[in-house]
Amino acid sequence: MVLDLALGDPEATARCGRALAPAIDAGMVITLAGPLGSGKTTLVRALLRARGVTGAIKSPTYALVEHYPVSSLYFYHIDLYRFTRSSEWETSGLGECFRDDSVCLVEWPERALDRLPTPDVELVLSYAEEGAGRRLRLVANTSRGERCERAARAAMTQRA
Repeated sequence: MVLDLALGDPEATARCGRALAPAIDAGMVITLAGPLGSGKTTLVRALLRARGVTGAIKSPTYALVEHYPVSSLYFYHIDLYRFTRSSEWETSGLGECFRDDSVCLVEWPERALDRLPTPDVELVLSYAEEGAGRRLRLVANTSRGERCERAARAAMTQRA
């Protein structure tokens, strides 16, 4: 399933993250691709807030990963921007984040695509033409991903 959405402003991006939050469960992998400043971290931040994270939510660009435990579920926000070769994955230790009790939110997945498990949901953010906000393409690769697609479609189209 594929869903294409217009995100007119950062609040629309955050609304999409909040819409996805309840549909996410343990063992899921969600990738976020798109150019710098396209809203990847904004979406993740809103998703994590909706799941109950109350402290600081930092971009993991320099740390590579930020960990957010929520009840018995572990969210790993991974950023592969600084990878120059997919082989860096082997020495990073990030493979240990992909467990049955975790959700991995991976920015810049194309930097290690051949090493990542198949994502349940692929989110691709881009700039809309003529400065009219952003675009989001959500691709659901699994039944759990389809649940996310339905949640995003319901939340985002009712406000359109």
